[in-house]
Amino acid sequence: MKIPVFVSRPSPHLSAQLEFVGQFKTELQARGFEPLTLGPGSSYDYDAPLVGIRRLLTHCCGLVSIAFRRTHALAATKYPSADIEGFEERTDGNLWLTSPYCQIEPAMAFQLGLPILILREEGVLPEGVLEKGVTGLYLPEFSLSSEKPYIKSDEFRHLLDQWGGRVQAVYKRRGEPPKLYD
Repeated sequence: MKIPVFVSRPSPHLSAQLEFVGQFKTELQARGFEPLTLGPGSSYDYDAPLVGIRRLLTHCCGLVSIAFRRTHALAATKYPSADIEGFEERTDGNLWLTSPYCQIEPAMAFQLGLPILILREEGVLPEGVLEKGVTGLYLPEFSLSSEKPYIKSDEFRHLLDQWGGRVQAVYKRRGEPPKLYD
């Protein structure tokens, strides 16, 4: 029996993103995991999206989130008209945003105590759970245009081994009866 894991990601809109998802799912399956996703063509739930996400997460033993580039902003102003000491208006350009569900789903998994692995495509704004260290596990930034695919890198394999070990521990503990004493 494969261990169910939740895969959080925006719908790919580039062939390179679609290929990355395919390679990633193949890697998960080769390690004994069953990648599950909420959305059309997968484990779609007709309830409110957060209810469906929670239902699926409670069945899973871990979560991986792939924060692909989704929305491009040529310019954005942070703290517009700031008038409090320590804050000043700042304009940044050429920003990439991902789906808000790449923030929501890992936060929900964190609340359930599930092991989380987040991968952020190069250039995606590192904010919220996409900031390094927020969920406790190293948060790599990958490029879809590298000559060597990130999924074939030693860094990726090491991260997947580390996260996978935690997922397997959750799976094992879920099968044990509660302990009334130590």
